[in-house]
Amino acid sequence: MTRKALLSLILVLLCNLTVVAGDSIADPNVQYSVGLIMNAGNSELAPYYIGSNTGGTVTQQYSALATARIWRQIERDKRFSWGAGIEAWGGYSSSAGYERYRGDGQFEVHKQHPARLWLQQAYVEGKYRSIYAVAGQRQKQSPIVDGKLSSGDLVWSGNARPPVGLRAGFIDFQDIPFTKGWLQLNGEFGYFRLFDDKWLENHYNYYNHFITTDTWLHYKSLYFRTRPDQPMVFTIGAQSACQFAGTARYYQDGQVTRTVKMDADAKAFWRTFIAGSGGNSAGDSFVEGNHLGSWDISLEYKFKDGKRMRAYTQWLWEDGSGIGKMNGFDGLWGLEYRNMEDHQVIDGAVIEYLDFTNQSGPIHWTTNDHEGTPITSHSSGADDYYNNYIYNGFQSRGMSIGSPFIKSPLYNQDGYMRYTDNVLRGFHAALTGWLASEWSYRLMGSYRKAWGTPLIPRAGSVDDFSMALDIDYHPTRFPSLNIHATVATDQGSLYGNNWGAKLGITYCGHLNFKK
Repeated sequence: MTRKALLSLILVLLCNLTVVAGDSIADPNVQYSVGLIMNAGNSELAPYYIGSNTGGTVTQQYSALATARIWRQIERDKRFSWGAGIEAWGGYSSSAGYERYRGDGQFEVHKQHPARLWLQQAYVEGKYRSIYAVAGQRQKQSPIVDGKLSSGDLVWSGNARPPVGLRAGFIDFQDIPFTKGWLQLNGEFGYFRLFDDKWLENHYNYYNHFITTDTWLHYKSLYFRTRPDQPMVFTIGAQSACQFAGTARYYQDGQVTRTVKMDADAKAFWRTFIAGSGGNSAGDSFVEGNHLGSWDISLEYKFKDGKRMRAYTQWLWEDGSGIGKMNGFDGLWGLEYRNMEDHQVIDGAVIEYLDFTNQSGPIHWTTNDHEGTPITSHSSGADDYYNNYIYNGFQSRGMSIGSPFIKSPLYNQDGYMRYTDNVLRGFHAALTGWLASEWSYRLMGSYRKAWGTPLIPRAGSVDDFSMALDIDYHPTRFPSLNIHATVATDQGSLYGNNWGAKLGITYCGHLNFKK
């Protein structure tokens, strides 16, 4: 989708929402929110828990931002329904320094800050019976982990700004015929354009490695679930994502040594949907684009008093060896508790273990590297999660599209556009609940240790301990108002010794204008 097409979409959204707001019937499905957010810290980039899982909105040392959103929700109980939304952010964010080669054997610090005004969301969506489609830029929730409690989905976490595109699928789990509701199916697929070229060009060091622009992103998922009204509910499925198309420019000592342009035609779109068919692009020797994904499994038990316990796992893969689970214990392993009663001291808790140290072994080997071997169609070793030999790290504007638990390229102030520490393991834990009738909280903590990447290992290791406390005030006299405060810290050699605080105020309501 071009920028001109995106502008046209925004105008259509505004026209549709204006018609709804001015209609003679008050539409309770049309809502709005406005807010102000400020943050401050002691380092050029926000601490881990302030910058993570917020759609890439608050990433700098200082920010003073205003946000406004208006949207119409889909009515799920109707055969046909439509929705739309637009969300804008704007204001001041401080700059961070990134190294850039200046052409005389020297580097200079190039200051960069986020845009002063940007669209976070702008979309139209609709459903007919169980089929759903959305066009534009819309945030997407993880199908397997809790967005508020978890460290983040391994494939599509909501950590980065959402891309622009089109996706379609089932609006929710649907009964599979002849199973009498005992087995349900859900799935979707989509194609997206990241539009992060300017960000990459402004942050890249132009000295070594490579930079790839004009890339596309493909996503699909498929899940099966047992009957949800039973005490035990089992879910199993998979997600898959693929970076494809674009132009890669390789640099050595500040000079362009090679330029590779990948296909972006109809065949390329099809070859990313059916991975393994082989690409014709100069940069694709085995399949079209850079594929990654996860096998997802969860088992939930509902107690008679309404409490719930859920165990879940995501097995990350980057190629055939990972798909075949030849990467050992790698993945996310979590346990979640839910108290469904209102205003409990603890109404939710999660503990997660994350391990990315196996990566199918330290050495990459394929039959294409050693012709004449008796083993065919085999690939293993040095999976290098979220990295690829011709695509930037799996990121958008520096923030990981997958798990935030691996340090995002945004924090690479040397201008390196890939992940530097994806061989790691660690823990994440979170609690949510209520301190009083008007005061809620969220407490998060994590520890990780990293050893570089499979191809560029560290001589030793780096580690990090991060912690954050969120407090929300919900005044009874003003139920549409919410005041939010966060304090966060990082301690260790991975992110540095950082602290930060964030304060926000949000007002939400319904547009109920009548003639």
